Amino acid sequence: MRWALVKVSLAVTVMVVLAFAVPLGLVVKELARDRAFTDAERQAAQIRPALAITTDRAQLERAVASSQAGEVGRLAVHVPPTGDAPAPGGANAEAHEAYDVGRSRADPRHVETARRGRSVITAVPGGYALLQPTALNAGEFAVVEVYVPHDAVDNGVTTSWLVLAGVGLALVAGSVATADRLGLRLVRPAERLARAAVQLGEGRLDVRVREDGPAELRAAAVAFNSMADDIVQLLTSERELAADLSHRLRTPLTVLRLNAASLGDGPVAEQTRTAVAQLENEVDRLIRAAREDRRQKPQPTLGCDACEVIRDRMGFWSALAEDEGRTVRLAGVDATARVPVARGELAAALDAMLGNVFRHTPEGTAFAVDVHHSKDAVIVLVSDAGPGIADPGAALRRGHGAGGAGSTGLGLDIVRRVAESTGGDVRIGRSVLGGAEVRVWLSAEGTGPRRRTGRRRVRRGRTRQ
Repeated sequence: MRWALVKVSLAVTVMVVLAFAVPLGLVVKELARDRAFTDAERQAAQIRPALAITTDRAQLERAVASSQAGEVGRLAVHVPPTGDAPAPGGANAEAHEAYDVGRSRADPRHVETARRGRSVITAVPGGYALLQPTALNAGEFAVVEVYVPHDAVDNGVTTSWLVLAGVGLALVAGSVATADRLGLRLVRPAERLARAAVQLGEGRLDVRVREDGPAELRAAAVAFNSMADDIVQLLTSERELAADLSHRLRTPLTVLRLNAASLGDGPVAEQTRTAVAQLENEVDRLIRAAREDRRQKPQPTLGCDACEVIRDRMGFWSALAEDEGRTVRLAGVDATARVPVARGELAAALDAMLGNVFRHTPEGTAFAVDVHHSKDAVIVLVSDAGPGIADPGAALRRGHGAGGAGSTGLGLDIVRRVAESTGGDVRIGRSVLGGAEVRVWLSAEGTGPRRRTGRRRVRRGRTRQ
C-alpha cells in the first residue's frame, strides 16, 4: 500500500510538472528569441539617420564602425545603385554602383527581397541575419543587415530550463516524501492489526491493537479488540461449562467404583475396577484441562514410547476381544518407538480406534494392530475384517460420524488431532483383512501441525465416528 501511494503520487506529480514545465520552457525560449531580434532591430535603427543624410561610402563606413554591432562585425549595409536622382537631403549626388559596407552573411536573394520594402529574418551559418529595409527615396531601399548569433538567441534559455528542471525535481521529491509519510501512517496501523490477528490465531488471547491511524483502521482496531474480548469470554465460559459437565460425572463414577469393589475377585472384576479407575483419571484430567488458562505458554510435551502404550492398551482390549471371539494380531511392538505425544493422548487415540472396531463390526470379526517405525516416523495401522468405511472424508471430520446409535463423530477426530500435533496425518483405506484400515502417521521429530495442501487419498468404505 505504501509503495502504491508513492507510485501514484510520483505519476501525478510528474504529469503536472511536465504539463507546466514544457510550455514554460518553450515560452522562455521564444522570449529569448524575441529579445535578441528586438535588440537587432534597435541596432539596425542606429544606421537609419546616416542613410537619411548620405549614401557616401566613406561616411557610411564610419557610421557602421561607430555602432555597437559594427564594432564586432555584426552589422552590414547594402546600398543600391544610384543615377541622377536627388540624393537624401535634397542635394544631387554622383551616380554609383551598388556596394556593401561591413561583412555580409545573408544570401543575395534574401537581400533583394528586403529591397522591396519587407523585413526578412533568414538563417545563416552560426546564427540568423535580420534584413531591415530603409527608404532612400521613392522606390529605393537600402538594406541594413544585423547578424544575430545562436548564443544571442539562446542567451539565458539553458539557465532558465535548469531552474525549471530543479523546481520540477523538487516538487516531485516533495510529493514522493509526502506520499511516503502518508502511506506510512496508513501502513503501520494495518501491519499492527495483521500481526495481532496472527498472534491471536496462535493462541495469544491477551493481544490487543492500539486504536490509532485513519478512521477506518481505528474502527477495525476497535472491532478487533472487541472480538478478542468476546473470544476470551467465550473460552472462559466454555472451560467452566466443560469443567461443570465433567464434575457431574463424578457421582455416577462413584457408584460404579463402589459396585466394582463389591464384585469380589476375578479377572472380570479386576478389569472393571481398572476401567473405572482409568475413567476417574480421565475425568480429573478433563477438569484440570478445562480450568487451565489457555493464555499461559504451553509446557513442552515430553513424549512417550508408542510401542509400550500400544502393548498396554492391547492388554486391556484383548480381554474383551476374547469374550467376543475375535482374533487379534499384534506386530511390531517389541522395540522402542518414542513419539512427541503425551501418553494419555496417544492412549485415547488408540482407544478411539479400537473402540470403533468393537462398536461397528460384528462379534467374531478379526482385527490387527501393526507398528512400523523408523528414525523419523512411527506408523500405526489398525485394520479389521469388517464391512469397511463408506465415507472416509466424513469419518475424519469432527462431529460428522455416522456410525449409528452412540456415534458422536469425535473418535477419529481425536486420532487426527493427535497425529497432526506431531506433523503427521491420518488416512483411511481398505485393509488386507477385507475391512477398514486406519493408518496413523506420527512424526518422531515433532514438527507441529502441517498444512494439508491436497485432499486425502482414501478409498470408500463404511462411515465411522
